[in-house]
Amino acid sequence: MNILKVSILLFTILFIGSCTETKVEELKYIPTEIDIIPRPIIMEVADGFFEINSNTKIIGNSEMMNSINILRAYLSKGLKENIGDNGVGNTIIFLTDDELNNDEAYRIEVGKDVLSIKASSDKGAFYAIQTLRQIIPAEMENSTCKTNSLEVPYYKIYDSPRYEYRGFMLDVARHFYTVAEVKRVIDLLTIYKINTLHMHLTDDQGWRIEIKSWPALTLYGSTSSVNSERHGFYTQDEFLEIQAYALKHHIELIPEIDMPGHTNAALASYPILNCNGEAPELYTGVEVGFSSLCVAKDTTYAFINDVLREIAAITTGRYIHIGGDESHSTATADYITFINRVRKMVRDNGKEPIGWDEIANAEIEKGAIVQYWGDVKNAQLAAKKKARIIMSPADRIYLDIKYNDSTKLGLKWAGFNDVKDAYDWKVDNLVEGVYGDMIMGIEAPLWTETITSVDDIEYMMFPRIIGVAEIAWSDGGGRNWENYKVRLAKQKLRLEKLGVNFYKSDLVEWK
Repeated sequence: MNILKVSILLFTILFIGSCTETKVEELKYIPTEIDIIPRPIIMEVADGFFEINSNTKIIGNSEMMNSINILRAYLSKGLKENIGDNGVGNTIIFLTDDELNNDEAYRIEVGKDVLSIKASSDKGAFYAIQTLRQIIPAEMENSTCKTNSLEVPYYKIYDSPRYEYRGFMLDVARHFYTVAEVKRVIDLLTIYKINTLHMHLTDDQGWRIEIKSWPALTLYGSTSSVNSERHGFYTQDEFLEIQAYALKHHIELIPEIDMPGHTNAALASYPILNCNGEAPELYTGVEVGFSSLCVAKDTTYAFINDVLREIAAITTGRYIHIGGDESHSTATADYITFINRVRKMVRDNGKEPIGWDEIANAEIEKGAIVQYWGDVKNAQLAAKKKARIIMSPADRIYLDIKYNDSTKLGLKWAGFNDVKDAYDWKVDNLVEGVYGDMIMGIEAPLWTETITSVDDIEYMMFPRIIGVAEIAWSDGGGRNWENYKVRLAKQKLRLEKLGVNFYKSDLVEWK
């Protein structure tokens, strides 16, 4: 389709009502811009308002009932009276539009009596709600605020994502996070149209997912963590709970079982997986590259197949991540043989394998998925083999990297990544020879060597993940830092109302 310019238009959003802690006369709103992130393709505004109140009907077809219920719940928590589908006033209607170019695209049209959301699936409708959410005043994010009505300007929006894969990775192996904490992360990712949550479930410091056929992995291997600060594991039922919650928010869960390196927790749990048959001590440090499964043993592959079989059985998504990075203790020839064999095992269990960029050195086929994180030569080799590449450049969007030298959390082996660094780069020319359709999407990993709480997660994620979301969703041709930092500044109130512990970079004039 033709590239369409985004109209940046000024209009008023009126929010009438009161909050429990604020007198009516003190609650005032100033005319502002629509500052939606990620930026939509087309945005047009006209004079006039659609009013949302307790008499507004929300209706639509059954295929979009998930999104209908989500919008109803969101609006009802801020209105003094609950919104329903039996009202006598105007209408919010969800309609199927089969002409949209993919199942994540959407249209929003607002008139006096009807606010219509059009999509080809519940996914597109759900992303339309996230856009509408950013137009509605930020006070609605806090359920203590109750209002009689909202007024939404007449406008038309058309939007569709640039990349199919828009991801965030949470390392729960070095430090463990509960089901409720992971759900909190999902809630925040949702707002900015992230659609993939990659969970790094196993590493030297801990094994975090129940494998019923190898119970010592969690009985013993889950009891360690970095500095022994946060350990634990997910039962398979808990994993299913997280996954169901993610799917409701149209986020696909990708489990990672890292191998053949980063496996000390497994080796400590089962000595038979070691070439010498001896179990190492549990590990609570942060160094990498010292561990390896015994790639010559048949027992190793029986173990891996059991793990993959159980993980595949509880994973509704398409992918299983096999890691493959920093396997410094595995001989190169053994590593290639291992990766070739394990990738086939993933497919035999009905899933598509993903691996870090080192797997490009194995016998990957056209269309294999390689995640670039640090070695340019690996990314270029993957491109020559016609792989699909997920871009996760450590020096740009590793969210565990410090913002600057004064940041108390994080690491600096990849330099510093301030808010501008994480946003102001071009996906298609970052690595020579890696561009266009060979790029599957973007993922921002958060490794947790120094991260010990949800507050820490949020501080390192926000606001950088917002920029990553725009890179992954919006057309790259019109992006620029000067425009983005103004729109980002206006996310401040929304983040505060959501209770997000975010980094207030001096590069942004927060409003």
